[in-house]
Amino acid sequence: MGTRAGVSGLAHGEGVESPQRKIWLDAYDIDLYEVSLGEYLAWVLNKPRALPPDLAQAERLHEISEYTGIITGPEAPSANRLAQWPAFGVTWHEAEAFCRAKGRRLPTEAEWEKAARGPSGSTFPWGKASPNARRAVYGRTYATAIPQVDVIDSFPNGRSRYGLFHMAGNVAEWVSDWADPAAYRTMPERNPRGPAAGQQKVVRGGSWQSQREMLRAASRYAMPPGRRDATTGFRCARSRR
Repeated sequence: MGTRAGVSGLAHGEGVESPQRKIWLDAYDIDLYEVSLGEYLAWVLNKPRALPPDLAQAERLHEISEYTGIITGPEAPSANRLAQWPAFGVTWHEAEAFCRAKGRRLPTEAEWEKAARGPSGSTFPWGKASPNARRAVYGRTYATAIPQVDVIDSFPNGRSRYGLFHMAGNVAEWVSDWADPAAYRTMPERNPRGPAAGQQKVVRGGSWQSQREMLRAASRYAMPPGRRDATTGFRCARSRR
């Protein structure tokens, strides 16, 4: 877990990703896909279907009011395609509540990184090769008001060793841990879960706006848990019993 200090080109992560540590985790399950916008909206609207037929219902939602125009405006993709986009503009609190309601939880930072790097600690989810347009959604800008994401089951060439989609790019993902720049120096060797409190939550994976260095599986940054951002979504995990 983490990156060796002094690695060339690591200006952003120097210090917060080191020292590199060997960590042991109990067995767990983690979603293959980012939570979709359709599934998330269905939950907020208390609908049984994961793919609401008319996403214009989102006009009723206070939770994503900042983005109502994006998903209901004339430039928006079809409702079926939008439903398969990753959820975005979701706060950490809402992401955690969604996962809990589904009998799951947000993954810990260590669990997320293990799922992204595989058993050999790959630099990127797919291995050592540099990111390209066939492996990840990244380096994009707003052409319109619409986030430049892709559907959750796209880009199979970018899957992780364990088969997870979009662990690099598309939307960055909330994890359960509070952020601590010194975490890698103090975390326990087994099942680390971050500090007990803090002001920001860790975000992993890079997004559709990120540059290549942020797509590394070890890259980490943080945001206030109440922040909404068109670059940030989530996936869920659960402990094995």
